[in-house]
Amino acid sequence: MTFASSASKLSQLPILERKWTAVPRLQRKVLDLEKTLAANAKAYVHGTKQGPGGKVPVVGFVNGGSDVERRMLPRQPHMHAMAGHAGTITCLAIHPTFTVAVSGSEDGTIKVWDHESGDYTKTLKGHTNTVRSVAFTPTGTHLASASSDLSIKLWDISTYACVRTLRGHDHTISAVRFIPTPLTGIDDTEKKSGDGTATGIDSVVAGTSFLISASRDKTIKFWDVETGFVEHTISDSNDWVRCLAVRDSDGQVMASAGNDQTISIYETTGDRNKIATLVGHEHIIETLSFVTAPTPAEKKEKGAPSKEINDYLASGGRDRSVRLWNITTQQCLNVFKYHENWVRSVILHPSGKYIISAGDDRTVRVMDIKSNRCLRTLEDAHPHFVTCLAMHHTLPIMVSGGVDQIVNCWQLE
Repeated sequence: MTFASSASKLSQLPILERKWTAVPRLQRKVLDLEKTLAANAKAYVHGTKQGPGGKVPVVGFVNGGSDVERRMLPRQPHMHAMAGHAGTITCLAIHPTFTVAVSGSEDGTIKVWDHESGDYTKTLKGHTNTVRSVAFTPTGTHLASASSDLSIKLWDISTYACVRTLRGHDHTISAVRFIPTPLTGIDDTEKKSGDGTATGIDSVVAGTSFLISASRDKTIKFWDVETGFVEHTISDSNDWVRCLAVRDSDGQVMASAGNDQTISIYETTGDRNKIATLVGHEHIIETLSFVTAPTPAEKKEKGAPSKEINDYLASGGRDRSVRLWNITTQQCLNVFKYHENWVRSVILHPSGKYIISAGDDRTVRVMDIKSNRCLRTLEDAHPHFVTCLAMHHTLPIMVSGGVDQIVNCWQLE
């Protein structure tokens, strides 16, 4: 389906109606997956069986109820290639509930896609310069976007309207992230009403009270999502703060990094004190990631990562390395030097067993943490530099964007 025809069919539909029409597609997909499962039951795989001397290798078949692990890793070829931007794609985000992905670009626009079908949905216009970062609220009610035009915009996902523009930084805004409300905070504010907030955002419904932003002006700002005002500013960096990460599992910790080649770890509550500094990268740090996990609002049904995995932080930079850290012990646990150019984006897999990275060598790589090796390489994932990745914490979907102005959708298997 072409970009233009997709736009004409879907851009005017309200999001709830699109979800209704998605039900038949999902039912068909279930049937397809059941057929695939039946085919895989006859797959020829390597495993183990109990022999006289213990476990010995065996080659055989597995049935649908076998213990063979589904690792949920990307594999070529990609499912969809979504085109429409007129500039390099700089950032991506996947909606926590809907089959929706958004992309920001140097063309100053944000495009909304259905990653399940590969269809274009909507273009959000308002920024006057490169869109550097996009992030959904924990419940997906709103989207935040940051730009080189020195503004942050908040968008209502149900109407795609910009409900508030936040200004306060003095230079390019590099990254935005929402801080999930801790589970205790959600329980304490269940009865609170969000009517009449300056931004139109109810912090209880959104699952967050604060948005954080990082900028080339060397500061990190905490914004109250209901009032739209700056509540706190961290100014202890001596250079451009390029990237942010928030521990989604509890919202208690955040990390920042950039041109000073160090990673700073902060508490997100109280005085927002710095609790650790991680040193090891030899060039500018481009990307950070805590484990991809459900937020506290979702954890009631989906569980949380283990303490060890929860303390993991992945980083990547212009020294061509991907590093894994433990923020409690402040130790670098692994260094992966497989990329042949700058590392632009890292994702810490929901299982805590893998790091997925992308870079200017046009590859997407899967690093196995336990064996400390590159497990899989997707060569020529894009025909040019791969600039960004995003992955859902439960759905088998990952998206990538690049200088080629295309968003690729990868099924995880």
